[in-house]
Amino acid sequence: MKQIKRAPYSIVASKAVLLFAFIVSTVGIFVGPAIPYAAAERPSDPFSMVDPRIGTAHEGQTYPVVGVPFGMTGWTPETRSTEAKCIAPYYYNDAKITGFRGSHWLSGSCTQDYGSVTLMPTVGDLKVNPEQRASHYQHASEVMSPAYYSVHLDDYNLNVELAGTTRAGIMRITFPREGRRNLIIEPNARAGQGFVEVRPEAREIVGYNPVVRIYQGAGQSAGFNGYFVIKLQQAFQEAGTWCGDQTTKHTQQQGAGCDRLGAYVTLADNAPQRILVRIGTSFTSLAEAERNLSAEEPGWNFDAVRGRAEATWRQYLSRIEIEGGTPAQRTTFYTALFHASLAPRIVSDTDGTYNGFANEGRVHHAASGSDYYDDFSLWDTFRALHPLLTILDPQRDGQMIQSLVDKGRQGGFLPIFPTWNSYTSEMIGDHTVAVIYDAYAKGIRNFDVPEAYRLVRQNAFITPPRDQYVEGKGRRALASYLQYGYIPLEDEVPDAFHRREQVSRTLEYAYDDFVASRFASALGHTDDAALLLKRSANWRNVLDPETRFVRGRYANGSWISPFDPAKPATYVTEANPWQYTFFVPQDVDGLIDAVGGREAFISKLDGLFANNLYDQGNEPSHAIAYLYNFAGAPAKTQQHVRELLNTQFGSGPDGLPGNDDAGQMSAWYVLSAMGFYPVCPGTLDYSIGSPLFSRIVIHLTNGKRFTISALDNSADHTYIQSIRMDGHLYKSWSFSHLDILRGATLTLQMGTINSSMQKKE
Repeated sequence: MKQIKRAPYSIVASKAVLLFAFIVSTVGIFVGPAIPYAAAERPSDPFSMVDPRIGTAHEGQTYPVVGVPFGMTGWTPETRSTEAKCIAPYYYNDAKITGFRGSHWLSGSCTQDYGSVTLMPTVGDLKVNPEQRASHYQHASEVMSPAYYSVHLDDYNLNVELAGTTRAGIMRITFPREGRRNLIIEPNARAGQGFVEVRPEAREIVGYNPVVRIYQGAGQSAGFNGYFVIKLQQAFQEAGTWCGDQTTKHTQQQGAGCDRLGAYVTLADNAPQRILVRIGTSFTSLAEAERNLSAEEPGWNFDAVRGRAEATWRQYLSRIEIEGGTPAQRTTFYTALFHASLAPRIVSDTDGTYNGFANEGRVHHAASGSDYYDDFSLWDTFRALHPLLTILDPQRDGQMIQSLVDKGRQGGFLPIFPTWNSYTSEMIGDHTVAVIYDAYAKGIRNFDVPEAYRLVRQNAFITPPRDQYVEGKGRRALASYLQYGYIPLEDEVPDAFHRREQVSRTLEYAYDDFVASRFASALGHTDDAALLLKRSANWRNVLDPETRFVRGRYANGSWISPFDPAKPATYVTEANPWQYTFFVPQDVDGLIDAVGGREAFISKLDGLFANNLYDQGNEPSHAIAYLYNFAGAPAKTQQHVRELLNTQFGSGPDGLPGNDDAGQMSAWYVLSAMGFYPVCPGTLDYSIGSPLFSRIVIHLTNGKRFTISALDNSADHTYIQSIRMDGHLYKSWSFSHLDILRGATLTLQMGTINSSMQKKE
């Protein structure tokens, strides 16, 4: 799901990068050492390799968030004082910081922050307006890691440090010796909403920020708030509230009716220069925010909170061990793994309390030892992020799936793209089934399987009543899909945020039907399985046999004209027909035959790259480079994957080729850099690419290790000469998830393209 995108990748562009690299190395000007892959030192601490700056410039939409993996609330410097759609809290190129936010931003997305709160320390006259209170800062003063952030605010000559837990945060502020010391608190509520209260005797400020829906049901209440409890060690010399730009001393409450509202406290003159602030958050109540804070930060020990978060991240990031590569590649890799470990987020409290889905109006409790998750960017993350979790964190992935099942049970229908605990009908497809069955097929069972299937089946066969459908429940345009075997152009799909896109919907529903068919078959529902499998061939109904591209089609069977597969069209999603022609992951062999056989298929793939139509910055392209493997041209998979890794990603703030989309872009990098990718989630197969590193070890939660050894890997040796699985010659260009689970060793002999193994069979 995209807001803006980097220019699509092309072979011409990659050659230009290589030419520039040659010129730079020739004249002896370079930004880092050219370390051979195999000779590079093995990183001793993956945590130290993470650089949260990556993706914070241009279109990446990431942010330097501090906390723990998949935490409820992340703590970040704020350079944009808004919860507006598609605006991240922090942009690297902004010159001023307006505060420090307890954020629920869906990292790398074009959605909204929600239920957040901002704290801003200042010195001198009281200024509450974000533009007026903002301070200049220098990037040189910033210290960033997944567990800690620090910066010097130049305009106030003070230093701010952040650390956090799953549901709470802690700030350490070092003020200058002189001047009035203020702390400004703002619930980032929409105009006319929100609440804040100062409690001087308790040295605390509490409040909430109501959550509002966007997409389907835009403007309506999401049925819950972002609650916060802020505690200070020191007593207040003065405290009050503010409404708009007007501050009022000694008032304790400020509620609805303000364009912006908040509270402020001024510390006593004899207060220490360095103070601590603890913040608890919850989506259910102020009492739960207090309990979350007490449970996760019972004391005033900043370094202990930071240390525990660092230990948590080290343990998580160390589940993948890499050797080789350049320092920049290792930084890019572990930062990608960090970005792929932020969402979906935990939204239940420490005692398991969470709000019922879709404004249900009830409070529920997650099972003991489990958490309830939200913010599923499923059109993006079914492709790589959730498959990555099935490898690295299967127990957590199962909890996420149980959360989806709970949403379906509480809301009535399985959600398509659930965020801010609401139906949205954002994006297309029905890919919850892909996430559910991909986990089931890989042996993950810590969710209610019968209820999951009931909900999957319901989505596949039943359209909700009209009043529920317009709220975002059910597949969009399912009636047309069932009637015609495709969605005709006459159906403009009005009750969706993305209207039309009929061809893309048809293709993605056909894939979803395939996965649902497998789920049905696994559970013994043979009639459902047969019908859904038949429907999974509906992709053929939008593949024009004359042009051999997918193409818009009317209800009478005629094709839209004029037609240019290289141009964007309203009947495809964020892409063009050339790109979407390749979205038949469930039947690549059938697609190869339908377009004229292997040579024609390879030619069509070549044309996509040669015409600069491949777009790594958006999800419809993500599996395309791996499709050469299916047509007997694995060298081209290895060529393009390695070039994409090298040219589309980097270790700077602009190091992402598009929105990170809740970690999907980063998950693509993590998997591809290790040398494989799941072309069809819902099956056990991974397609082999070209790993960046000489050795990769995945430490599995079952105690075993899956190892990939890429012998003689280097910038010049990017092609696979031979494959061995556990020492035995291996002829396939894919391997199974079962190989990972049993702790196999995949050995790839790397070299140049001159190899009989690279010839088409």
